Amino acid sequence: MFGSKKILGLAVGVLLAGNAVHASAQNAPKDIVTVAVEAGSFKTLAAALKAAGLVEALQGAGPFTVFAPTDAAFAKLPAGTVDALLKDPAKLGAILKYHVVSGKVMAADVMKAQKASPATLNGATLNVRVENGAVMVNGAKVTAADVAASNGVIHVIDTVVLPPAGK
Repeated sequence: MFGSKKILGLAVGVLLAGNAVHASAQNAPKDIVTVAVEAGSFKTLAAALKAAGLVEALQGAGPFTVFAPTDAAFAKLPAGTVDALLKDPAKLGAILKYHVVSGKVMAADVMKAQKASPATLNGATLNVRVENGAVMVNGAKVTAADVAASNGVIHVIDTVVLPPAGK
């Protein structure tokens, strides 16, 4: 249904971390998955990508913009949610793809426009806005922006965003 480039972009979003990721990505060109794994704050995302069969796709070409929830973001979900999703690869894949946008969108672009509604790899759009000087994605706050990877850019978010019903 989705090409490997699109799936790759999705996984990228899920795998990103904070400042350690940013520094690592600047030192050497690494793909989104590698950047995320080395950051150490995306163990749940890495497990989710593996369970959904998206790791190889995320190691492909881009560019992709990934809104990546940290382990702490996944921990905010109701008890049992992550375990249930790991057992449902199709639903998990749809959620992960909702965190990825084709193309490279930098934080400065969003700050300048003040709002955007980019289409994600799962087909639904995100509500990206600037609120009180912070970039928000469907209510999730971007805590680290413009984490560079060889196949795109990662923006770390503090909450897992869920696609609308039916997506």
